[in-house]
Amino acid sequence: MSTQSTAGLDDAGTSDHPSRSDGFVRGVSEVIGGPLGDHAVALDRPAGRERRFWTAARIVLALACLTLALHWVQKSPCQDGAWQNNVQYTRLCYSDVLALYYAEGLNEGKVPYRDHPVEYPVLTGYMMGAIGLPVHALGADDPQLNQGQWFYNLNALTLGALAVATVAVILALRRRRPWDAALFALAPALFLTATVNWDFLAIGLAAFGLAAWAKRRPAVAGVLLGLAGAAKMWPLFLLGPILVLALRANRMRAALTALATALVALVAVNLPAAVPYWDNWNRFFELNTTRPIDWGTLWYIGRYLDGKVNTGGPGEQGPFQWLNANIPTLNYLSYALFGLACLGVAALALRAPRRPRLAQLAFLVVAAFLIFSKVWSQQFVLWLLPLAVLARPRWGALLAWQLAEVCYFVAFYGELLGAATNRPVFPEGVFVLAATLRLGTVVLLCVLVVRDILHPERDAVRRTYADDPDGGVLDGAPDAPWLADRRRTPQPEPVPATG
Repeated sequence: MSTQSTAGLDDAGTSDHPSRSDGFVRGVSEVIGGPLGDHAVALDRPAGRERRFWTAARIVLALACLTLALHWVQKSPCQDGAWQNNVQYTRLCYSDVLALYYAEGLNEGKVPYRDHPVEYPVLTGYMMGAIGLPVHALGADDPQLNQGQWFYNLNALTLGALAVATVAVILALRRRRPWDAALFALAPALFLTATVNWDFLAIGLAAFGLAAWAKRRPAVAGVLLGLAGAAKMWPLFLLGPILVLALRANRMRAALTALATALVALVAVNLPAAVPYWDNWNRFFELNTTRPIDWGTLWYIGRYLDGKVNTGGPGEQGPFQWLNANIPTLNYLSYALFGLACLGVAALALRAPRRPRLAQLAFLVVAAFLIFSKVWSQQFVLWLLPLAVLARPRWGALLAWQLAEVCYFVAFYGELLGAATNRPVFPEGVFVLAATLRLGTVVLLCVLVVRDILHPERDAVRRTYADDPDGGVLDGAPDAPWLADRRRTPQPEPVPATG
Protein backbone atom coordinates (compact mmCIF):
# COMPACT_ATOMS: atom_id res chain seq x y z
CA MET A 1 0.00 0.00 0.00
CA SER A 2 1.47 3.32 -1.01
CA THR A 3 1.98 6.31 1.26
CA GLN A 4 -0.70 8.20 -0.64
CA SER A 5 -3.24 5.47 -0.08
CA THR A 6 -2.68 5.41 3.67
CA ALA A 7 -2.54 9.15 4.26
CA GLY A 8 -6.21 9.40 5.07
CA LEU A 9 -6.49 6.30 7.24
CA ASP A 10 -6.75 6.40 11.00
CA ASP A 11 -5.13 3.86 13.30
CA ALA A 12 -7.85 1.39 12.46
CA GLY A 13 -6.47 0.91 8.97
CA THR A 14 -5.61 -2.44 7.47
CA SER A 15 -2.76 -4.21 9.24
CA ASP A 16 0.56 -4.88 7.58
CA HIS A 17 1.65 -8.53 7.35
CA PRO A 18 5.40 -9.30 7.20
CA SER A 19 4.87 -12.30 4.92
CA ARG A 20 3.57 -9.87 2.31
CA SER A 21 5.72 -6.79 2.91
CA ASP A 22 9.05 -8.09 4.25
CA GLY A 23 11.27 -9.85 1.73
CA PHE A 24 13.02 -11.99 4.35
CA VAL A 25 9.79 -13.19 5.94
CA ARG A 26 8.22 -13.74 2.53
CA GLY A 27 11.09 -16.02 1.58
CA VAL A 28 10.97 -17.97 4.84
CA SER A 29 7.18 -18.30 4.57
CA GLU A 30 7.61 -20.41 1.44
CA VAL A 31 8.61 -23.27 3.73
CA ILE A 32 5.05 -23.34 5.12
CA GLY A 33 3.17 -22.51 1.95
CA GLY A 34 3.93 -18.89 1.18
CA PRO A 35 2.64 -15.49 2.29
CA LEU A 36 -0.70 -14.97 4.00
CA GLY A 37 -3.44 -15.23 1.40
CA ASP A 38 -6.25 -12.83 0.57
CA HIS A 39 -8.83 -15.10 2.22
CA ALA A 40 -6.95 -15.43 5.52
CA VAL A 41 -9.15 -12.75 7.06
CA ALA A 42 -9.03 -13.79 10.71
CA LEU A 43 -5.94 -11.69 11.32
CA ASP A 44 -6.49 -9.24 8.45
CA ARG A 45 -9.43 -7.28 9.81
CA PRO A 46 -8.90 -3.64 10.72
CA ALA A 47 -7.70 -3.10 14.27
CA GLY A 48 -10.60 -2.85 16.69
CA ARG A 49 -12.94 -5.00 14.52
CA GLU A 50 -11.63 -8.48 15.33
CA ARG A 51 -14.22 -11.03 16.33
CA ARG A 52 -11.85 -13.73 17.45
CA PHE A 53 -9.98 -13.69 20.72
CA TRP A 54 -6.54 -14.35 19.22
CA THR A 55 -5.91 -11.07 17.48
CA ALA A 56 -2.41 -10.16 16.31
CA ALA A 57 -1.83 -7.91 19.35
CA ARG A 58 -2.88 -10.61 21.80
CA ILE A 59 -0.70 -13.18 20.08
CA VAL A 60 2.32 -10.87 20.35
CA LEU A 61 1.63 -10.16 24.02
CA ALA A 62 1.31 -13.90 24.66
CA LEU A 63 4.62 -14.49 22.88
CA ALA A 64 6.28 -11.87 25.08
CA CYS A 65 4.93 -13.57 28.20
CA LEU A 66 6.18 -16.93 26.91
CA THR A 67 9.66 -15.54 26.22
CA LEU A 68 9.84 -14.02 29.71
CA ALA A 69 8.63 -17.26 31.31
CA LEU A 70 11.35 -19.17 29.47
CA HIS A 71 13.85 -16.56 30.60
CA TRP A 72 12.80 -17.16 34.21
CA VAL A 73 13.31 -20.91 33.72
CA GLN A 74 16.73 -20.27 32.18
CA LYS A 75 17.75 -18.21 35.23
CA SER A 76 16.24 -20.64 37.74
CA PRO A 77 19.48 -22.56 38.50
CA CYS A 78 20.85 -19.37 40.07
CA GLN A 79 17.79 -18.28 42.02
CA ASP A 80 18.74 -19.84 45.35
CA GLY A 81 21.98 -17.85 45.47
CA ALA A 82 24.04 -20.96 46.29
CA TRP A 83 26.46 -20.48 43.43
CA GLN A 84 28.79 -23.43 43.83
CA ASN A 85 31.28 -24.57 41.21
CA ASN A 86 30.65 -21.43 39.15
CA VAL A 87 27.14 -22.54 38.28
CA GLN A 88 26.24 -18.93 37.47
CA TYR A 89 28.65 -19.11 34.53
CA THR A 90 28.35 -22.72 33.44
CA ARG A 91 24.54 -22.44 33.32
CA LEU A 92 24.61 -18.90 31.88
CA CYS A 93 22.28 -17.72 34.64
CA TYR A 94 24.17 -14.94 36.41
CA SER A 95 22.10 -11.90 37.42
CA ASP A 96 23.22 -8.66 39.01
CA VAL A 97 19.82 -8.49 40.68
CA LEU A 98 20.59 -11.44 42.95
CA ALA A 99 24.28 -10.71 43.39
CA LEU A 100 23.73 -7.09 44.40
CA TYR A 101 21.14 -7.96 47.02
CA TYR A 102 24.13 -9.00 49.08
CA ALA A 103 26.79 -6.72 47.60
CA GLU A 104 24.71 -3.58 48.26
CA GLY A 105 23.96 -4.61 51.85
CA LEU A 106 20.22 -5.02 51.31
CA ASN A 107 20.41 -8.38 53.08
CA GLU A 108 21.55 -6.44 56.16
CA GLY A 109 18.75 -3.91 55.93
CA LYS A 110 20.95 -1.09 54.63
CA VAL A 111 19.04 1.74 52.99
CA PRO A 112 20.45 2.63 49.54
CA TYR A 113 22.41 5.88 49.52
CA ARG A 114 21.83 6.53 53.22
CA ASP A 115 23.74 3.53 54.52
CA HIS A 116 25.61 2.34 51.43
CA PRO A 117 26.89 3.86 48.16
CA VAL A 118 25.03 2.60 45.09
CA GLU A 119 26.61 2.24 41.68
CA TYR A 120 23.40 3.05 39.81
CA PRO A 121 21.29 6.19 39.25
CA VAL A 122 18.80 6.95 41.98
CA LEU A 123 15.57 5.50 40.62
CA THR A 124 17.24 2.12 40.25
CA GLY A 125 18.58 2.44 43.79
CA TYR A 126 15.10 3.34 45.03
CA MET A 127 13.67 0.26 43.34
CA MET A 128 16.34 -1.91 44.94
CA GLY A 129 15.41 -0.55 48.35
CA ALA A 130 11.66 -0.63 47.79
CA ILE A 131 11.80 -4.37 47.10
CA GLY A 132 14.87 -5.38 49.10
CA LEU A 133 14.10 -3.81 52.47
CA PRO A 134 10.66 -5.46 52.89
CA VAL A 135 12.21 -8.80 51.86
CA HIS A 136 14.89 -8.33 54.51
CA ALA A 137 12.23 -7.50 57.11
CA LEU A 138 10.34 -10.68 56.23
CA GLY A 139 13.54 -12.69 56.39
CA ALA A 140 14.39 -11.32 59.82
CA ASP A 141 11.14 -12.79 61.13
CA ASP A 142 11.46 -16.02 59.18
CA PRO A 143 15.01 -17.47 59.08
CA GLN A 144 13.83 -20.17 56.64
CA LEU A 145 13.05 -17.57 54.01
CA ASN A 146 15.59 -17.41 51.19
CA GLN A 147 15.83 -13.63 50.96
CA GLY A 148 17.92 -13.54 47.81
CA GLN A 149 15.50 -15.79 45.93
CA TRP A 150 12.50 -13.74 47.01
CA PHE A 151 14.29 -10.54 46.04
CA TYR A 152 15.15 -11.87 42.60
CA ASN A 153 11.66 -13.23 41.91
CA LEU A 154 9.90 -10.04 42.99
CA ASN A 155 12.22 -8.03 40.78
CA ALA A 156 11.70 -10.51 37.94
CA LEU A 157 7.92 -10.04 38.19
CA THR A 158 8.27 -6.26 38.19
CA LEU A 159 10.76 -6.17 35.33
CA GLY A 160 8.72 -8.71 33.38
CA ALA A 161 5.62 -6.54 33.74
CA LEU A 162 7.61 -3.57 32.43
CA ALA A 163 8.81 -5.68 29.49
CA VAL A 164 5.23 -6.64 28.61
CA ALA A 165 4.23 -2.99 28.96
CA THR A 166 6.99 -2.09 26.49
CA VAL A 167 5.53 -4.57 24.01
CA ALA A 168 2.11 -3.00 24.57
CA VAL A 169 3.56 0.45 23.81
CA ILE A 170 5.10 -0.82 20.56
CA LEU A 171 1.73 -2.29 19.62
CA ALA A 172 0.00 1.00 20.42
CA LEU A 173 2.49 2.95 18.32
CA ARG A 174 2.17 0.50 15.41
CA ARG A 175 -1.53 -0.36 15.29
CA ARG A 176 -1.31 -1.03 11.55
CA ARG A 177 1.90 -3.05 11.96
CA PRO A 178 1.25 -5.23 15.06
CA TRP A 179 3.64 -7.93 13.93
CA ASP A 180 6.57 -5.52 14.29
CA ALA A 181 6.25 -5.99 18.05
CA ALA A 182 6.92 -9.71 17.57
CA LEU A 183 10.52 -8.76 16.76
CA PHE A 184 10.77 -7.58 20.35
CA ALA A 185 8.66 -10.31 21.93
CA LEU A 186 10.65 -13.13 20.31
CA ALA A 187 14.10 -11.54 20.50
CA PRO A 188 16.83 -13.86 21.84
CA ALA A 189 18.23 -10.87 23.74
CA LEU A 190 15.00 -10.61 25.70
CA PHE A 191 15.16 -14.31 26.51
CA LEU A 192 18.78 -14.13 27.66
CA THR A 193 19.10 -10.80 29.47
CA ALA A 194 15.68 -9.57 30.65
CA THR A 195 16.57 -9.71 34.37
CA VAL A 196 20.35 -9.54 34.29
CA ASN A 197 19.97 -6.01 35.68
CA TRP A 198 17.27 -3.41 36.27
CA ASP A 199 17.37 -2.01 32.72
CA PHE A 200 13.69 -2.58 32.06
CA LEU A 201 12.83 0.06 34.65
CA ALA A 202 14.38 2.68 32.35
CA ILE A 203 13.19 0.98 29.16
CA GLY A 204 9.57 0.82 30.33
CA LEU A 205 9.51 4.45 31.48
CA ALA A 206 11.19 5.58 28.24
CA ALA A 207 8.62 3.63 26.21
CA PHE A 208 5.78 5.34 28.09
CA GLY A 209 7.54 8.65 27.47
CA LEU A 210 7.65 8.03 23.72
CA ALA A 211 3.99 7.01 23.80
CA ALA A 212 3.08 10.25 25.60
CA TRP A 213 5.01 12.26 23.02
CA ALA A 214 3.16 10.41 20.24
CA LYS A 215 -0.13 11.34 21.96
CA ARG A 216 0.91 15.01 21.85
CA ARG A 217 1.49 15.30 25.59
CA PRO A 218 4.99 16.80 25.72
CA ALA A 219 4.91 17.68 29.42
CA VAL A 220 4.01 14.11 30.39
CA ALA A 221 6.57 12.76 27.93
CA GLY A 222 9.26 14.91 29.52
CA VAL A 223 8.41 13.74 33.04
CA LEU A 224 8.54 10.09 31.99
CA LEU A 225 11.81 10.50 30.09
CA GLY A 226 13.27 12.36 33.07
CA LEU A 227 12.27 9.51 35.38
CA ALA A 228 13.71 7.01 32.92
CA GLY A 229 16.95 9.00 32.90
CA ALA A 230 16.98 8.79 36.69
CA ALA A 231 16.99 4.98 36.36
CA LYS A 232 19.60 4.73 33.57
CA MET A 233 21.12 7.75 31.88
CA TRP A 234 20.56 6.81 28.22
CA PRO A 235 16.83 7.82 27.96
CA LEU A 236 17.89 11.44 28.36
CA PHE A 237 19.58 11.15 24.97
CA LEU A 238 16.13 10.81 23.37
CA LEU A 239 15.50 14.48 24.10
CA GLY A 240 18.16 15.41 21.52
CA PRO A 241 16.30 13.94 18.53
CA ILE A 242 13.07 15.52 19.78
CA LEU A 243 14.73 18.96 19.86
CA VAL A 244 16.35 18.62 16.42
CA LEU A 245 13.17 17.37 14.75
CA ALA A 246 11.15 20.09 16.46
CA LEU A 247 13.60 22.65 15.11
CA ARG A 248 13.07 21.36 11.58
CA ALA A 249 9.29 21.28 12.02
CA ASN A 250 9.06 24.64 13.85
CA ARG A 251 7.53 22.95 16.90
CA MET A 252 10.06 24.11 19.49
CA ARG A 253 7.49 24.96 22.15
CA ALA A 254 6.51 21.32 22.58
CA ALA A 255 10.14 20.16 22.55
CA LEU A 256 11.22 22.74 25.13
CA THR A 257 8.26 21.78 27.31
CA ALA A 258 9.40 18.15 27.23
CA LEU A 259 12.98 19.18 27.99
CA ALA A 260 11.95 21.39 30.92
CA THR A 261 9.70 18.80 32.55
CA ALA A 262 12.35 16.11 32.06
CA LEU A 263 14.91 18.21 33.91
CA VAL A 264 12.43 18.97 36.70
CA ALA A 265 11.62 15.27 37.13
CA LEU A 266 15.30 14.31 37.00
CA VAL A 267 16.29 16.85 39.65
CA ALA A 268 13.28 16.08 41.84
CA VAL A 269 14.08 12.39 42.21
CA ASN A 270 17.82 12.97 42.67
CA LEU A 271 17.67 15.64 45.37
CA PRO A 272 16.49 13.40 48.25
CA ALA A 273 19.60 11.24 47.83
CA ALA A 274 22.11 13.79 46.53
CA VAL A 275 21.70 16.50 49.16
CA PRO A 276 22.07 14.50 52.38
CA TYR A 277 24.23 11.64 51.05
CA TRP A 278 26.38 13.26 48.38
CA ASP A 279 29.30 10.84 48.49
CA ASN A 280 27.11 7.75 48.33
CA TRP A 281 24.97 9.31 45.58
CA ASN A 282 28.05 10.32 43.61
CA ARG A 283 29.30 6.71 43.48
CA PHE A 284 27.65 6.18 40.07
CA PHE A 285 29.50 9.11 38.49
CA GLU A 286 32.77 8.28 40.25
CA LEU A 287 32.66 4.69 39.04
CA ASN A 288 31.94 5.68 35.45
CA THR A 289 34.73 8.25 35.52
CA THR A 290 37.38 5.89 36.85
CA ARG A 291 36.49 2.64 35.06
CA PRO A 292 39.04 1.45 32.51
CA ILE A 293 38.21 -0.24 29.20
CA ASP A 294 35.52 -2.85 29.79
CA TRP A 295 34.96 -6.17 28.06
CA GLY A 296 33.48 -6.30 24.58
CA THR A 297 33.76 -2.62 23.66
CA LEU A 298 35.37 -1.00 20.63
CA TRP A 299 38.24 -0.03 22.93
CA TYR A 300 38.62 -3.62 24.17
CA ILE A 301 38.88 -4.88 20.61
CA GLY A 302 41.52 -2.24 19.89
CA ARG A 303 43.48 -3.14 23.00
CA TYR A 304 43.49 -6.79 21.98
CA LEU A 305 44.75 -5.89 18.51
CA ASP A 306 47.43 -3.70 20.09
CA GLY A 307 48.76 -6.76 21.84
CA LYS A 308 48.85 -8.70 18.59
CA VAL A 309 50.60 -6.12 16.43
CA ASN A 310 52.89 -4.52 19.01
CA THR A 311 56.33 -5.98 18.41
CA GLY A 312 58.26 -3.33 20.33
CA GLY A 313 60.33 -3.77 23.42
CA PRO A 314 59.08 -4.37 26.95
CA GLY A 315 56.94 -1.55 28.29
CA GLU A 316 55.91 -0.23 24.88
CA GLN A 317 52.20 0.27 24.41
CA GLY A 318 49.85 0.55 21.50
CA PRO A 319 47.36 3.44 21.41
CA PHE A 320 44.48 1.50 22.98
CA GLN A 321 46.73 0.04 25.66
CA TRP A 322 47.91 3.57 26.41
CA LEU A 323 44.32 4.80 26.67
CA ASN A 324 43.53 2.05 29.16
CA ALA A 325 46.29 3.39 31.39
CA ASN A 326 45.21 7.02 30.89
CA ILE A 327 41.52 6.93 31.76
CA PRO A 328 40.83 10.71 31.70
CA THR A 329 42.00 10.84 28.08
CA LEU A 330 39.92 7.75 27.29
CA ASN A 331 36.88 9.48 28.80
CA TYR A 332 37.40 12.66 26.80
CA LEU A 333 37.92 10.73 23.56
CA SER A 334 34.83 8.59 24.14
CA TYR A 335 32.69 11.65 24.89
CA ALA A 336 34.11 13.54 21.93
CA LEU A 337 33.37 10.73 19.49
CA PHE A 338 29.84 10.40 20.82
CA GLY A 339 29.40 14.15 20.56
CA LEU A 340 30.59 14.15 16.95
CA ALA A 341 28.21 11.29 16.19
CA CYS A 342 25.33 13.31 17.68
CA LEU A 343 26.28 16.31 15.54
CA GLY A 344 26.27 14.02 12.51
CA VAL A 345 22.79 12.75 13.41
CA ALA A 346 21.59 16.34 13.84
CA ALA A 347 23.01 17.32 10.45
CA LEU A 348 21.35 14.28 8.89
CA ALA A 349 18.03 15.25 10.47
CA LEU A 350 18.21 18.78 9.06
CA ARG A 351 19.54 17.92 5.60
CA ALA A 352 17.60 14.73 4.83
CA PRO A 353 15.19 15.03 1.87
CA ARG A 354 12.31 14.33 4.24
CA ARG A 355 12.17 14.85 7.99
CA PRO A 356 13.29 11.58 9.64
CA ARG A 357 11.09 9.74 12.06
CA LEU A 358 11.77 10.14 15.79
CA ALA A 359 12.52 6.44 16.31
CA GLN A 360 15.15 6.49 13.55
CA LEU A 361 17.13 9.30 15.17
CA ALA A 362 16.64 7.88 18.68
CA PHE A 363 18.10 4.55 17.57
CA LEU A 364 21.11 6.23 15.94
CA VAL A 365 21.90 8.31 19.03
CA VAL A 366 21.68 5.42 21.52
CA ALA A 367 23.60 3.13 19.17
CA ALA A 368 26.35 5.76 18.83
CA PHE A 369 26.59 5.98 22.60
CA LEU A 370 27.13 2.22 22.88
CA ILE A 371 29.54 2.05 19.96
CA PHE A 372 31.88 4.63 21.48
CA SER A 373 31.32 3.86 25.16
CA LYS A 374 34.05 2.23 27.22
CA VAL A 375 31.38 0.04 28.89
CA TRP A 376 28.94 -2.17 26.96
CA SER A 377 27.40 -4.67 29.37
CA GLN A 378 25.60 -7.74 28.07
CA GLN A 379 22.12 -6.43 28.92
CA PHE A 380 22.62 -3.07 27.17
CA VAL A 381 21.28 -4.76 24.05
CA LEU A 382 17.85 -4.22 25.62
CA TRP A 383 18.26 -0.45 25.28
CA LEU A 384 18.45 -0.73 21.51
CA LEU A 385 15.88 -3.46 20.99
CA PRO A 386 12.61 -1.46 21.13
CA LEU A 387 14.20 1.46 19.28
CA ALA A 388 15.43 -0.88 16.54
CA VAL A 389 11.96 -2.36 16.15
CA LEU A 390 10.41 1.10 15.85
CA ALA A 391 13.17 2.48 13.63
CA ARG A 392 13.56 -0.34 11.11
CA PRO A 393 11.15 -3.27 11.46
CA ARG A 394 12.91 -5.51 8.96
CA TRP A 395 13.33 -9.09 10.11
CA GLY A 396 16.50 -10.08 8.24
CA ALA A 397 18.95 -7.51 9.61
CA LEU A 398 17.45 -7.62 13.09
CA LEU A 399 17.76 -11.39 13.28
CA ALA A 400 21.39 -11.18 12.12
CA TRP A 401 22.04 -8.69 14.93
CA GLN A 402 20.31 -10.94 17.46
CA LEU A 403 22.38 -13.93 16.32
CA ALA A 404 25.52 -11.87 16.92
CA GLU A 405 24.23 -10.96 20.38
CA VAL A 406 23.70 -14.65 21.21
CA CYS A 407 27.25 -15.45 20.10
CA TYR A 408 28.55 -12.61 22.25
CA PHE A 409 26.49 -13.77 25.24
CA VAL A 410 27.95 -17.28 25.11
CA ALA A 411 31.50 -16.03 24.53
CA PHE A 412 31.14 -13.53 27.38
CA TYR A 413 30.19 -16.26 29.85
CA GLY A 414 33.14 -18.27 28.61
CA GLU A 415 35.37 -15.31 29.50
CA LEU A 416 33.76 -15.03 32.93
CA LEU A 417 34.25 -18.73 33.61
CA GLY A 418 37.83 -18.59 32.42
CA ALA A 419 38.55 -15.63 34.68
CA ALA A 420 36.98 -17.41 37.66
CA THR A 421 38.90 -20.68 37.16
CA ASN A 422 42.11 -19.32 35.60
CA ARG A 423 41.53 -21.80 32.77
CA PRO A 424 40.45 -20.24 29.48
CA VAL A 425 37.30 -21.74 28.01
CA PHE A 426 37.89 -20.17 24.59
CA PRO A 427 40.92 -18.45 23.14
CA GLU A 428 40.52 -14.73 23.76
CA GLY A 429 40.34 -14.24 20.01
CA VAL A 430 36.98 -16.03 20.00
CA PHE A 431 35.56 -13.52 22.45
CA VAL A 432 37.03 -10.62 20.48
CA LEU A 433 35.49 -12.03 17.28
CA ALA A 434 32.10 -12.26 18.99
CA ALA A 435 32.44 -8.68 20.24
CA THR A 436 33.40 -7.56 16.73
CA LEU A 437 30.34 -9.29 15.25
CA ARG A 438 28.12 -7.56 17.79
CA LEU A 439 29.70 -4.20 17.04
CA GLY A 440 29.56 -4.81 13.30
CA THR A 441 25.87 -5.73 13.23
CA VAL A 442 24.94 -2.64 15.25
CA VAL A 443 26.95 -0.49 12.83
CA LEU A 444 25.19 -2.26 9.94
CA LEU A 445 21.79 -1.42 11.44
CA CYS A 446 22.88 2.21 11.74
CA VAL A 447 23.90 2.23 8.08
CA LEU A 448 20.54 0.76 7.06
CA VAL A 449 18.62 3.29 9.15
CA VAL A 450 20.62 6.14 7.59
CA ARG A 451 19.88 4.72 4.15
CA ASP A 452 16.16 4.70 4.96
CA ILE A 453 16.40 8.33 6.06
CA LEU A 454 18.15 9.38 2.88
CA HIS A 455 15.77 7.29 0.77
CA PRO A 456 12.43 7.48 2.63
CA GLU A 457 10.74 5.37 -0.02
CA ARG A 458 12.65 2.42 1.46
CA ASP A 459 11.22 3.03 4.94
CA ALA A 460 8.88 0.16 5.83
CA VAL A 461 6.93 2.26 8.33
CA ARG A 462 6.28 5.03 5.81
CA ARG A 463 4.82 2.49 3.44
CA THR A 464 2.06 2.03 6.02
CA TYR A 465 1.82 5.47 7.63
CA ALA A 466 1.71 8.85 5.95
CA ASP A 467 4.46 10.34 8.11
CA ASP A 468 5.67 9.51 11.65
CA PRO A 469 3.32 7.62 13.99
CA ASP A 470 5.68 8.37 16.90
CA GLY A 471 6.06 12.06 16.05
CA GLY A 472 3.22 13.58 18.04
CA VAL A 473 3.13 17.29 17.15
CA LEU A 474 5.74 16.53 14.46
CA ASP A 475 3.53 14.04 12.62
CA GLY A 476 2.41 15.62 9.36
CA ALA A 477 3.91 19.01 10.22
CA PRO A 478 5.57 20.91 7.36
CA ASP A 479 9.19 21.96 7.57
CA ALA A 480 9.96 25.30 9.17
CA PRO A 481 9.80 28.20 6.68
CA TRP A 482 13.52 28.96 7.01
CA LEU A 483 14.39 25.39 6.10
CA ALA A 484 11.81 25.16 3.33
CA ASP A 485 13.16 28.35 1.76
CA ARG A 486 16.73 27.10 1.93
CA ARG A 487 15.82 23.76 0.39
CA ARG A 488 14.07 25.23 -2.64
CA THR A 489 16.06 24.49 -5.75
CA PRO A 490 16.75 27.73 -7.65
CA GLN A 491 15.95 27.72 -11.34
CA PRO A 492 19.06 27.95 -13.54
CA GLU A 493 19.67 31.17 -15.41
CA PRO A 494 19.16 30.85 -19.19
CA VAL A 495 22.40 30.55 -21.11
CA PRO A 496 22.63 32.96 -24.05
CA ALA A 497 23.26 31.43 -27.44
CA THR A 498 26.74 31.81 -28.87
CA GLY A 499 28.24 31.71 -32.33
